[in-house]
Amino acid sequence: MLVAAAVCPCPPLLVPEVAAGAASELDALRAACLDAVAVLAAARPDRLVVVGPDDDQERGTYPEGATGSFRSLGVDLGVRLGRDDAEDGPQDGRELPQPLAVAAWLLERTRWATPVAGLGVGERLETGRCLEAGRELADGAGRVALLVMGDGSACRTVKAPGYLDERAEPFDAEVARALGAADTAALAALEAERAHDLKAAGRAPWQVLAGAAEGAGLSGQLLYDEAPYGVGYFVASWS
Repeated sequence: MLVAAAVCPCPPLLVPEVAAGAASELDALRAACLDAVAVLAAARPDRLVVVGPDDDQERGTYPEGATGSFRSLGVDLGVRLGRDDAEDGPQDGRELPQPLAVAAWLLERTRWATPVAGLGVGERLETGRCLEAGRELADGAGRVALLVMGDGSACRTVKAPGYLDERAEPFDAEVARALGAADTAALAALEAERAHDLKAAGRAPWQVLAGAAEGAGLSGQLLYDEAPYGVGYFVASWS
């Protein structure tokens, strides 16, 4: 049963060591993310599943203790998913994808103590399969919470990674409204092709959340809705 969810963006710049001199620019976003994770902790889940984009696999699972890093960005900083006393993660050489590494960094900041697992979903994963993945998570034993990582469109300004696209702002407004209202039907209705065109990496993770939250009766609160670098960043809390 899903008892709570937090939605956060996943830019590596959330990590101050990566942002370096620009770290203060995202102070408000970091604070909102940590507030959302605190709501998850207050729900006292039996387990937490972190869901985020994964370029390498359609659906990839990562056990507690899986590790990641930001070394590809020139920062010698490693992270670990879950508690310090968890057993080592997978032995197949797979590191956490960067969105899940950002989530692991957030959880380390809050000294998260509940068992954690990770689920990476490919950007092109069909809506139906995203919803079904979410239902499977919610149907698991005990009280489940989700930490859902994903960015909105990357086309809000001419300096954005995807340049300016007039469809980006309406798309992000739709997402922000759905996340703030815990509107699972609206999230499920997001068009995968449109999200792909707008480089919105959060579409698949948000639809996993939509499947998990069907019938859960959760209410939502939007904590952050800005596009500081031409990319839509949202933070929401569902409980």
